[in-house]
Amino acid sequence: MTQQQLIETLQNGERLTLEAKLAKSELPKSVWETYSAFANTIGGTILLGVNEQLKEPNPTKRFSIQGVENPQKLMTDFWNTLNSNKVSVNILTDADVELLEVENKKIIVIYVPQANWKEKPVYINDNVYKGTFRRNHEGDYHCSQESVNSMIRDANANGNDGSLVEYFGMEDVDKDSLRQYRSEFRLLNEDHIWNDDDDKTFLKDLGGYIVDRKTNKEGLTVAGLLMFGKGMSIRERFANFRMDYVDMSHLVGDERYHDRLTYDGRWENNLYQFFHRVVPKLTMDLPRPFRMEGIRRIDDTPQHKAVREAFTNAIIHSDVFLEGGVLRIDKYDDRLVFRNPGTLKLPVEQIYEGGMSKARNPRIQNMLRMIGFGENLGSGFPLILSAWNQVGWKEPVLENKMELDEVALTLFVYDKTAQTSAQTSDGSLTGSLSSSLSSGLTDNLIGGLTTKETVYKLIVENPYITRAELAEITDKALSTIQKCLNKLKAENRIRRVGPATFGGKWEIISEETEKTKDTNTQ
Repeated sequence: MTQQQLIETLQNGERLTLEAKLAKSELPKSVWETYSAFANTIGGTILLGVNEQLKEPNPTKRFSIQGVENPQKLMTDFWNTLNSNKVSVNILTDADVELLEVENKKIIVIYVPQANWKEKPVYINDNVYKGTFRRNHEGDYHCSQESVNSMIRDANANGNDGSLVEYFGMEDVDKDSLRQYRSEFRLLNEDHIWNDDDDKTFLKDLGGYIVDRKTNKEGLTVAGLLMFGKGMSIRERFANFRMDYVDMSHLVGDERYHDRLTYDGRWENNLYQFFHRVVPKLTMDLPRPFRMEGIRRIDDTPQHKAVREAFTNAIIHSDVFLEGGVLRIDKYDDRLVFRNPGTLKLPVEQIYEGGMSKARNPRIQNMLRMIGFGENLGSGFPLILSAWNQVGWKEPVLENKMELDEVALTLFVYDKTAQTSAQTSDGSLTGSLSSSLSSGLTDNLIGGLTTKETVYKLIVENPYITRAELAEITDKALSTIQKCLNKLKAENRIRRVGPATFGGKWEIISEETEKTKDTNTQ
C-alpha cells in the first residue's frame, strides 16, 4: 500500500472492510476479534497507528494518523501471537503485513483475506462459540451459536445432505414424486443401467438412501428425504425449513399477492415437486422467440435456462438445518428474487468469475443435474449474467446477507406495463424492450401469447402438469384448457402418455417422435 492508497482508503471510510486502532506501544486485544471478524466475513484491512473518531460522520475528518512506537516489536508480537493458540488458524502470509510511513509516522497495515470455507469458523481464545466474530457496518460482533454451527457444517468437504436420517425409510418416500423423477431420468438417460434398478437401489445409486457400514443402520439421506419425501415426513424431520413461492406481479387494488405456493396439505412439499410446480409460474411471462425445428416449436431461451439455473442454485446452496430457514422465490412485475438460507461459501468475486462451485447439497445437485438442471464446474452464475446481457436487462444482483444468514439473487426482467408506456409517439419502442426486439426474443410481447400457446409452453416446461394446474396458472376455465389441449393434439404437437388423470404425462411430438396420434390420448 502506498501513502496515496492509504489516504484514499481512509477517505472512503468503509467500516465493513476497514478497522483503525491506535496501538501506540502494544497490540490492542481487540485486534484478534477484528482478525476473526474479517476472516469470517469478506476480509478487510487493519490499520495500527490510526485513531478513529466513531461519532464523526465525515470520513475525511474521522481518522487521524498517530503512528506506532517501536513498530518492529509490534510486528514481531503480532506474528508470534498469530502462530500461537490465540487463534484457530493463521491465514496470513508475509505479504499481508507491511510497515508504511506517512507524515513521518509509522503505520502497520494488516490485510486479512476472507477465510476459505474449509478454515471457517476462524475463532480466538480456543473457544469456537465465544470466540467467533463477524463484521458489519457497526464493527465486530459475536456470531450466534447457530451461525457457528453453520460454518462448521460448511467445512465438511462432503456437503450437508449425505447423512443418514435415522428412522426414515422407503415408507417416507412419495411414490409419485419418485416415479415422475424416474420417468424424467429415463428420458434423458435412456441406456443408463440404473433404469433397471428397484426404487431403493435407484435411490442408493443416486445418493438418496444409505446403509451405515459401522452400525448397519439404513434409511434415507437428507437429500433423499428432501427431494422425494412425503410432506408430513419432511415436516417431522425438518420443521425448521420450508419452501415458499409468492407471486406479487400484476396486483390489483389492495392485493398483497395473487398466487402463493406453500405447504397447505394439498401437495407433497418436497423439493422435486416445489421445483416443478414453480418453474412454469416463473417463466411463463418471459418473452419467447418464434423458432421451429421441423414441426416442433422451440420456445426455450437463454433467459428461461438462466431462471432455472438460479432456482437450482438456490436449492443446492440452501442450509436446510438453519432454524427458520426459508427457500423463498418472489415474483414481481419487474424482477424475480431467489432467497435461500445460508451464506455464500465462496467469495462473491469468485462466483461472478465462475469456474468453481461448492454446493452445500451436492447429492441434490447431482439429482437435479441428472434430469437436466444445473451447470457443471461453477459456470451457472456466468450463464445467468450472459443471458441477461444478451437482452440488455439490468445486471442481476447477488447479495450475501450474513446478518440474516441468507443469500438473495435478484433477476431484473422487463415490465410489460412499463415497456408499453415507453412507446414513442410513432409507435416505436425504447430501452431494454427495443434491445430485446433486436435479438428476436419479443415476438409475443405485444398482444401476448394466445391461451393455446401459453398452455403449450407450460407443457414444454413441465410434462407432468395437470389440467387443474394449467387452469390455475392461466386463470382460465377447465373447459377452455380442454379445448386448447384438443387443438394441440389435433395439430399433432402433443399427446398423452399413461393415465388421463394423475400418473400420466404429456409428450411433445418432434420430428423424431412418431407422427401419428396415439389412440390412447384424450
